[in-house]
Amino acid sequence: MEKDDNIVFIGKKGVMSYVLAVVTQFKNGASDVVIKARGRSISRAVDCAEIVRQRFEEQSKIKDIQISTEEIQGDEGPVKVSAIEITLTK
Repeated sequence: MEKDDNIVFIGKKGVMSYVLAVVTQFKNGASDVVIKARGRSISRAVDCAEIVRQRFEEQSKIKDIQISTEEIQGDEGPVKVSAIEITLTK
């Protein structure tokens, strides 16, 4: 399996859209799914991981959590943005 196939990027949609994407990854045979988010989407990523664990894939566990700061180009030059990667495993 391609490494990028099991990554769900969190954006501005509703949390359940991302929950569905993660559950679909597991149903398609992925053993690990990485949930990635930056900035204000971090809380949505945490919500997504918890909903998946508690309601849909109850046997899944949090394998790893990585936090970092990324520098992106804003309107007024470089801006530092917090980022998170939550790895869920079956």
